[in-house]
Amino acid sequence: MKTQEIIAKEKQFGAFNYNPIPLVIAEGSGVWVTDVEGKRYLDFLAAYSAVNQGHNHPRIKEALLEQLERIPLTSRAFHNDQMGMFLEKLCTMTGYEKALPMNTGAEAVETAIKAARKWGYKIKGVPENKAEIIAFTGNFSGRTTTVISFSTEDQYRDGYGPFTPGFVIAEYGDYEDVANKVNENTVAIFIEPVQGEAGVIVPPEGYLKQLRELATANNVLLIADEIQSGFGRTGKFFCCEHEGVRPDVLVVGKALSGGYYPISAMLSDDDVMRVFTPGDHGSTFGGNPLASAIGIAALDVLVDENLTENSARLGEYLLEQLKTIANPLIKDIRGKGLFVGIELKPEAGGARKYCEMLMHEGVLCKETHEDTIRIAPPLTITKEELDIGITAIKKVLAVK
Repeated sequence: MKTQEIIAKEKQFGAFNYNPIPLVIAEGSGVWVTDVEGKRYLDFLAAYSAVNQGHNHPRIKEALLEQLERIPLTSRAFHNDQMGMFLEKLCTMTGYEKALPMNTGAEAVETAIKAARKWGYKIKGVPENKAEIIAFTGNFSGRTTTVISFSTEDQYRDGYGPFTPGFVIAEYGDYEDVANKVNENTVAIFIEPVQGEAGVIVPPEGYLKQLRELATANNVLLIADEIQSGFGRTGKFFCCEHEGVRPDVLVVGKALSGGYYPISAMLSDDDVMRVFTPGDHGSTFGGNPLASAIGIAALDVLVDENLTENSARLGEYLLEQLKTIANPLIKDIRGKGLFVGIELKPEAGGARKYCEMLMHEGVLCKETHEDTIRIAPPLTITKEELDIGITAIKKVLAVK
């Protein structure tokens, strides 16, 4: 089928809850994807950081196929021979004592919220049903009913109330605002170290360290959502490491599977994780043997191929190159590692048209928050491949 036929069928039978760039991807390998017409594109989105290891990585694929031949799912009613090894590797690589595996990023966020609340009641001693979690303007951590309850984006909330109580919103990047909102009922501060969906927003230098000190001083859990920013994306294995910060709870997903399967996890130490007892929380698919085998391989690829180091080195080069673009319609260019946002002024007419122009140049990006072009290629990208994308971006942004 041709591109327009496939898109028409999707529109006919699917809910209109996304507005994709108008092409149909059929194959992928490394940093390249091919559409149904046979045209190749350089992927500068990496499935929102889910394919940090590149598309169709052979080592991860091999692990998947090998496990498929054995058993893909047992449920948590029984042990399987892969989950323990997966959790050991994940905990060893991240420095946490315990991990609770789930499937999607939103599920891992919900898990962290439940853990923080129960910790607040059972360990900290907050009165029942009084726990508060501080979140931030511009946040995005999924679209479940509870998660959108602390969103500040009107569209994400429109028509979905009543909302889950217990969330307090502070201004992202404003330390005094969050400090003034901590009280005896605060159980957690929940933050994205870099806000991806908001437009690759980077907080002021030292901000995460201030939040760490604030949380410690007030017996509050610091929860970091590193679903998009983690696993090498920003030039450190986790973004919090740029400031030497260790969150009490770490939420991960996306690249934990290299794009092959939905895998996520909440990580913490035993003083938090012990609030869970059998029957409190779980998932039929969470920690299944197929996911575990994939996760082991995905983590090994990140380390063995030095993808974090590649992100740091090429991310610095990418920012340097983009900042040479002289276009009065550019408001800001910011980022860490291979996680960059080009924010355009309102008079540019939105980032969408530039993303579609880039598509015609053979480079795939996606607009976020209307005015920002998000750039986040797979971390396997080479300098030569990155230069292809940079050349296309410079060409497109030369158009006023």
